[in-house]
Amino acid sequence: MTVAILLLACLVLAAAVGVLAVALRELRDRVRVLEVARVPDVGLVTGASAPSPVSESAPAPSSTSADEEFVITRLGVEPESEPVPTVEPRLFADLVLRESVVKAAALAYGVRRGLSPANRNRIWFEMRREVKRARKERKAEEREAVREWRARQRAAVQEESAA
Repeated sequence: MTVAILLLACLVLAAAVGVLAVALRELRDRVRVLEVARVPDVGLVTGASAPSPVSESAPAPSSTSADEEFVITRLGVEPESEPVPTVEPRLFADLVLRESVVKAAALAYGVRRGLSPANRNRIWFEMRREVKRARKERKAEEREAVREWRARQRAAVQEESAA
């Protein structure tokens, strides 16, 4: 019984580590996206003689162009409206970390509650009750099968004696 509880605890802890690893990976990806958004595109246009990232032969997308629906990106084209307000990287990281901490705390609370002695006792009681029910059901099925078998045996003996 103790081994099963320890195995269950190890599995729960492994799952918690996995969840935290996924959350950390998502946080890292979000921070990278935020850093990329903050860094200006220095490598694309280095001077006045450098080529533009948008091909000069290709027409710039406009709101009246029929080909606009096929445009995947508008790299190098200034937006017509004012830019979307952004959150500072530190504030963003703080918000994401706070959300991750809340999720981790909720998971820890659930694990602690799930492994509490009262809950383990309730699960043990229900399992014992289910095992007893299944055992009774198997015995009843076995008795019914023996009755049917004996009835067939009697019927076969009566057929042989009648023939």
